[in-house]
Amino acid sequence: MDILLIAGLWLDGSAWDDVVPELTALGHHPVPLTLPGQGDGAASATLDDQLGAVLAAVDAAPGKPLVVGHSAASTLAWLAADARPEKVAKVALIGGFPAADGRAYADHFAIEGGAVPFPGWDPFEGADAADLDQQIRDRFASAAVPVPEAVARGVVRLTNERRFDVPVVVVCPEFTPAQAKEWIAAGESPELARATHLQYVDLDSGHWPMTTRPRELARVLAEAANS
Repeated sequence: MDILLIAGLWLDGSAWDDVVPELTALGHHPVPLTLPGQGDGAASATLDDQLGAVLAAVDAAPGKPLVVGHSAASTLAWLAADARPEKVAKVALIGGFPAADGRAYADHFAIEGGAVPFPGWDPFEGADAADLDQQIRDRFASAAVPVPEAVARGVVRLTNERRFDVPVVVVCPEFTPAQAKEWIAAGESPELARATHLQYVDLDSGHWPMTTRPRELARVLAEAANS
């Protein structure tokens, strides 16, 4: 199965470099996506531009792909399910929940000079970054790509009720499945509260398991694709 891989803020397709060979060895065809505005100089890229690139990958897949969104990009994966419910086999959300209709894509970090720069590690101290050593932190920070303002502040538009029938796997890295269920029940993810087929998978890691637990993450995604 094609497995489309969309990394979260400040990352491009290279974030999945350690996951790709593992998924290939497990018999799948991983497709890491680098989207408009992710290091290509397109500082004016919009959320619609990024969604268009994701949908192009969905449409190019020979069958129905598994669409994987990490962190903020969980919303992009969900937008793909909204736009192509008949084409998406399943959505996997790693360490994130999709934004609701009418909300901004990612408005929780400051804009500087028309983009959202990586804010450093202070906002992520604790469970998010507990498994990142200094070498990994330095490499991440030096490679981080500022997120164009029109992406971060882009307004999410969800229109297709059929999205709720697309199966969803919630991969829980820095939080537990019990916590995720509690948050959804409390109304913190109205989109997932309406999902018809919802599965939770525990993955003991920080917020970036593609970096610290690539083999284990690949197995989780392969199992999601196989089931």
